[in-house]
Amino acid sequence: MRRTEPEDHGPVRYGPPPPPDGLPVLPELADVLARAAPRAYGEPVGGGPELLDAARGYEERRGTPAGPGRAVAAPGAPALLLALTAALGGDVLVPRPCAAWWAPYARLLGRPVFHVATPAECGGVPDPYALLETVRRVRAEGGDPRLLVLSVADDPTATVAPPEVLHEAVEAAAGEGLHLVSDETWRDTLHAPHDTVLVSPAEMLPGQVTVVTDLAGALLPGGWPAAVARLPASAVGDDLHARVLDVLTALDARVAAPVAAAAAYALTEPAPVTARVTATVRLHARVAHALHATVVAAGALALPPRAGRHLYADLGPLREALAARGVADAQDLEDLLTTRLGMPAPGGHRFGDDLGALRVRLSTGPLLGATDAERAECLTSPTPLELPQVQRALVLLRSVLDDLRDDAQRWEPPR
Repeated sequence: MRRTEPEDHGPVRYGPPPPPDGLPVLPELADVLARAAPRAYGEPVGGGPELLDAARGYEERRGTPAGPGRAVAAPGAPALLLALTAALGGDVLVPRPCAAWWAPYARLLGRPVFHVATPAECGGVPDPYALLETVRRVRAEGGDPRLLVLSVADDPTATVAPPEVLHEAVEAAAGEGLHLVSDETWRDTLHAPHDTVLVSPAEMLPGQVTVVTDLAGALLPGGWPAAVARLPASAVGDDLHARVLDVLTALDARVAAPVAAAAAYALTEPAPVTARVTATVRLHARVAHALHATVVAAGALALPPRAGRHLYADLGPLREALAARGVADAQDLEDLLTTRLGMPAPGGHRFGDDLGALRVRLSTGPLLGATDAERAECLTSPTPLELPQVQRALVLLRSVLDDLRDDAQRWEPPR
């Protein structure tokens, strides 16, 4: 992973991609894409009728219907967020930490990005009082905050915002006249869907929320870029739709025709796709909870994972042991764990967190094995945590963290 220029470690301009599932492509998806490969014509900017109809049906089944002219498609969520940021104008507010890809696109447009603290129980949404104070301060300094990006099922923290926490944040944002972009990429990856209540901000504030979903979260392989947005059913949505299409047209940001065909198929949620999503979520949930248990047993901190394929770990309690290994900040911690574990362990600073905080995002995908055959075996096994490749990965992680815990305990002063 590329290091930045000095000034401590320098500003982090780009972060790691969302964690992939690491699994072989679903054969039915591959077949749809292959059948569409001979198409000589391109998908229209903003998406063709088949893709947009499928996107509207997908949103309607989740309680946020998108009428005609209210759905837009693009080659990945970053293109949509870039277009939305350009269309809305003004300064951008995001939680701290947040998905690594949110801030770079605002900076690319020359828009200031302001991070807002999150509540103790979850990430992805701002603390309402911190949000109000940040808006007040930005305006007092001559800024123009207009856009808040948030996520109810969060990367990097793997948490799901409780409805009451989300409601307070949405209410505060609405009171300040902010437009909300709700990144719902991970909403279909809830580890315990029957025990977790996920509410979209678009259900609370339908006229002021745009929903963005990157299909790589649950439905498509990460290498097939496609995302959809549901725009508000309001005059604001009308204007936003036209402006977003203008930006996407200027960028020629269109979904490749074969990928669009696969995306339309996946968005209709046929039986093979839903079965794969269910199996994939179940697998990553098991591994994520084993990862959480290992991290906590070593004396580190982490909120229990509720969605996605990752865990956000705080190794602050092991700071003294890490300092003895030359680790003073999140970049040092990233370097150490990436080397020792043989897998990416991006530091929290890549998600807008404080450089001095010893936090990292650990992903479950690399724990499933080194080959397609090993990863496919994990998907079909009733006991994936007992497979040799998963056992080896967890034992290595436990060994690395236990070394740090043991060092920390040796250096504790006698009581």
